[in-house]
Amino acid sequence: MSSLSDLPLAWPVTGHTVLGRGRVSLFVEDEITGPTGGQPFHRQYITHPGAVGIIAVDDRDRVAVVRQYRHPVGMELVEPPAGLLDGVDEDPLDAAQRELAEEASLRADHWSVLVDVATSPGGSEESARVYLATGLAQTDRPDGFVLEHEEAHMVVGWEPFSDLVDGILDGRLQSPLLVAGVMALATARATGRDLRPADAPWPVRGVHAEQQRERA
Repeated sequence: MSSLSDLPLAWPVTGHTVLGRGRVSLFVEDEITGPTGGQPFHRQYITHPGAVGIIAVDDRDRVAVVRQYRHPVGMELVEPPAGLLDGVDEDPLDAAQRELAEEASLRADHWSVLVDVATSPGGSEESARVYLATGLAQTDRPDGFVLEHEEAHMVVGWEPFSDLVDGILDGRLQSPLLVAGVMALATARATGRDLRPADAPWPVRGVHAEQQRERA
């Protein structure tokens, strides 16, 4: 098996400026010096706490999806249940279990990792882990949780797995966590590949957690 891998790497940062602050993220600019020196250059990007998504598959091979308005792209997207990590040290599986209950009123007996993605590495530090959840059952939303804003208008439903694959390949479905998760599962099924356990290492999260601690 190939050992091909992304590697942690940090070029020297000689300046760090916060250009804007939002509720979740900062818009920042770093001054960077390359590994061989030379003239420093600048890169602007958005900080991000990280996210999880869940491909929840029932015993009829249907996937739980939500239809959610996404203002920046001007579309209502078909998405898996998903959400932000609550903090640097939150266990991502805990976050996934919470989001599945909050958005789809579901719990799962079995969890595996489908895929880890850096969603837009040229402009955002967001990383996301997509889980496969099976052995599903209905559950109550967590105490005190209230759907609001876009989430208050979400429509939750079930779609056949094969229809999602077709929709992705036809270009009709574009949510990055849906695309990554569904196609990872389709590939694993086609190749007989075993999935990683739910507590598998997530290297980029360690890098981002350290970056966030340094900024604190």
